[in-house]
Amino acid sequence: MSLSALLSQQIHISNIRSGRSKPGLKAQHLVGLHLIRDMTCGQLIGDQFSSTDIKFVPKQLTSGHFFGDTKTAGSVTLLFQTSLPCLLYASETSYLRLKGGTNAEMAPQIDYTINVLKPILERFGVSFDCDVIRRGYYPKGGGEVMFTVEPVSGLKAIQMTELGQLTKISGYSFVAGVLPIKMTHSMADSAINLLREAFPGVPIDVKRVHESRDKAFGNGSGIILIAESSTGCRVCGSALGKQSISTEAVGESAAKDLIEDLSHGSTVDRYLQDQLIIFMALSSGKSSIKTGPLTQHTLTAIHFAQLISGAKFEVKTIVESKQYMIECEGIALVNKFI
Repeated sequence: MSLSALLSQQIHISNIRSGRSKPGLKAQHLVGLHLIRDMTCGQLIGDQFSSTDIKFVPKQLTSGHFFGDTKTAGSVTLLFQTSLPCLLYASETSYLRLKGGTNAEMAPQIDYTINVLKPILERFGVSFDCDVIRRGYYPKGGGEVMFTVEPVSGLKAIQMTELGQLTKISGYSFVAGVLPIKMTHSMADSAINLLREAFPGVPIDVKRVHESRDKAFGNGSGIILIAESSTGCRVCGSALGKQSISTEAVGESAAKDLIEDLSHGSTVDRYLQDQLIIFMALSSGKSSIKTGPLTQHTLTAIHFAQLISGAKFEVKTIVESKQYMIECEGIALVNKFI
């Protein structure tokens, strides 16, 4: 949908989530589609709950104030992913207020978007700010964030081919609602134990926070760990708390994810791969990123970026099943308003 809007191409999408036990569009999908429709003053057909078929006719991209509310714990960061490319090619500064889950399963935590995605996108020339008004967790949601996005004249290619040396690992272990602060210590301590064993001599600092009631809605817990390198890379591991999983296991899960991605020598982690594909496709010049094993999300993003935009991607194997280089000759999309 984002590429359709940016390139003024009509699009017909069928068999949406057809392999699921409950196929079709859900609440957060509809909110994302409606945001892009509104950002282009376009025509959207088939946008009903559980619909498996939509048609979209985009018109002109517009800047302004936009609002989306999943009314569930649906991820605000996924809505932002959908919206950001369109807002970058608008005429003026745009404001995007989103309500839903800020720290949700199967989606980047808001802390990831701010501390990992944002600094890497800045290399493309992207500029946005994020104000977390209130955090929201599964199952109630209730979170709220405000994004301010500046338009670009165009995006520049990036080169992220060497991880370099680790300089530090920072983190954030949190609880909210009625959950006790001791859970943050358990998550943080179990993660730090594994990280110190894997990366002796690297400074590690994990903050432990009980979110105040005015800054968080409902009960939630989790941890996010970010490794920074001498070449400016940021690689992340994260996990959310569940009733069925011990706090020690939550911390260990986040640490193991981080350790595994770093063991591949990746310049981006498994969750950043697919998020960068659309920006590589739109950029001017040749972008290169070194990754671990490619995720299905990444392969899908490459497929549709090539199909719709015409950008040329090539995946080169460096070490079989361990290390790859994704290269893309972008289409150099220019913002016609700037």
